Amino acid sequence: MKPDDIDKLFGTLQDAFDVAEPNAAHQERFLDKLNAQHTTVPAQKQQQITFRPWLAVAATVVLLIALTFTFKPENKTYDLASVSPEMAETQSFFNATLTQELKQLEKENAPEVQPLIQDALKQLEILESDYEKLKTDLSNSGNDKRVIYAMIANFQNRISILQEVLETIDNVKQLKQTTHDNKITI
Repeated sequence: MKPDDIDKLFGTLQDAFDVAEPNAAHQERFLDKLNAQHTTVPAQKQQQITFRPWLAVAATVVLLIALTFTFKPENKTYDLASVSPEMAETQSFFNATLTQELKQLEKENAPEVQPLIQDALKQLEILESDYEKLKTDLSNSGNDKRVIYAMIANFQNRISILQEVLETIDNVKQLKQTTHDNKITI
């Protein structure tokens, strides 16, 4: 605002200001009321005042603990998909193939092949735990090619175990069928 505008503003508001002085007893009444309030409340206020700093400290500690657990950094696990889009496709292919082979293995329920299936599943568990270790190694090594190749080899080993077991199961079925056919023809 310009100085002229301020002068005009105060000129228009000059009669609107309350400039009358209160009577002499006003100050005494005000001080009496203030003293009356001051003497009846201090015990309560003193207790509140002593607890306030402790409450503030406790609230701060609770807030810090809550924030620590809320914003805890997650341990990001790396796998083939995190290396590159091509590796993501490779991992997807291997996972789809493993799933398909496992479904075929689950369909086999002949008692003669159950020990083969159980052994294959144990070997797969071992390879899966090795793969988890390789994921940790990958995150620590910064996408080292040797670790990537080991992860791919792990997938290939799992698929080959499943394929070998399925072939063995087929051989057992054929052997059982030919044995059964020979008994019928004799």
